[in-house]
Amino acid sequence: MGVEKTTTLLEDLVEKAGGCAVIDGGFATQLETHGAAINDPLWSALCLIKDPHLIKRVHLEYLEAGADILVTSSYQATLPGFVSKGLSIEEGELLLKKSVKLAAEARDKFWDAVKSNPLRGYNRALVAASIGSYGAYLADGSEYSGYYEPDVNLEKLKDFHRRRLQVLVEAGPDLLAFETIPNKLEAQACIELLEEENIKIPSWICFSSVDGENAPSGESFQECLEIINKSNKVNAVGINCAPPHFIESLICKFKELTEKFVIVYPNSGEVWDGRAKRWLPSTCFDDDKFELFATRWHDLGASLIGGCCRTTPSTIRAISKVLKERE
Repeated sequence: MGVEKTTTLLEDLVEKAGGCAVIDGGFATQLETHGAAINDPLWSALCLIKDPHLIKRVHLEYLEAGADILVTSSYQATLPGFVSKGLSIEEGELLLKKSVKLAAEARDKFWDAVKSNPLRGYNRALVAASIGSYGAYLADGSEYSGYYEPDVNLEKLKDFHRRRLQVLVEAGPDLLAFETIPNKLEAQACIELLEEENIKIPSWICFSSVDGENAPSGESFQECLEIINKSNKVNAVGINCAPPHFIESLICKFKELTEKFVIVYPNSGEVWDGRAKRWLPSTCFDDDKFELFATRWHDLGASLIGGCCRTTPSTIRAISKVLKERE
């Protein structure tokens, strides 16, 4: 299947990283470590308003840990969300652009400091602009249930995502990251938007999963990937914010279903209750286990590996260490 010339940016990074690039880890988790209060519908995006210095600090911590890709703080940053806080559309658009700017500034600062010492094993990181699902905006856990109200159709989803996509692309990221997509309909909306807006930079689409077999909606990944495989605007597809013990079988499944890069960045193994807005006790995987998992996931065919909620820079350091020692 054909790919556009612009995909060489992502391909080059994967090649430089020895066949597997490292994505950063849990963003909100690390912001809270530094004292940020984010119990809010905007979640980590609240720091774009209140604590932008903490956002840059967290980006730098993940770069130091060995991340090759920084995901911006825009996951739950939406124009309707900012308007609900009393901001204007224009102010909201500036905050979206700020999320890309903060990541790029952190990347450039870090790269200037380490590029003269190739023995440290760092690559010049790419900035991926995060586009969370419609369910993330609702802040009701529906990105993990796959259930949207009956009036949420394809056009409504495209309308919801369009302006945010346009603004983030204008800000100049290297990649686009559609995250925790819960159903086939929203994946189709993302793909159609990439075509309609003639997006030139690489992108990935990641689904969540609550059973380790299907999308949260209950739709099979075969159904979901059929539409993604038809698009040369999507360069990687995979899973984020699912438990680590789901990942091995899902990589195998995705490798059978697509020729695109497979990307995985699971959470720590704890379970998020979207309605109660708290983490439920569950198996939590430590960094040593992530080392073992990362090796196995790469061997099975994952080309991009990182962490999501409740993972930390120490998790990413463990993943980066074990993957880059194999180069």
